[in-house]
Amino acid sequence: MNKDQLAGRVEEAKGKLKEAAGKAIGNEKLEGKGIAEQAAGKVQKTYGDVKERAKDAIKSGADKL
Repeated sequence: MNKDQLAGRVEEAKGKLKEAAGKAIGNEKLEGKGIAEQAAGKVQKTYGDVKERAKDAIKSGADKL
């Protein structure tokens, strides 16, 4: 796991908490921020996943040489 994957998961979790808190207290602005943070976290996590797969592909290709 790389830092982007980890940071993305943390951002998603924070977003879920904010969204739930916003729903619980009826604060649409907080709920919206939570949804936005979740989306940003998913993007960052996906970027980290792609980096990890690329690194693994390069490593496995180098192992074949």
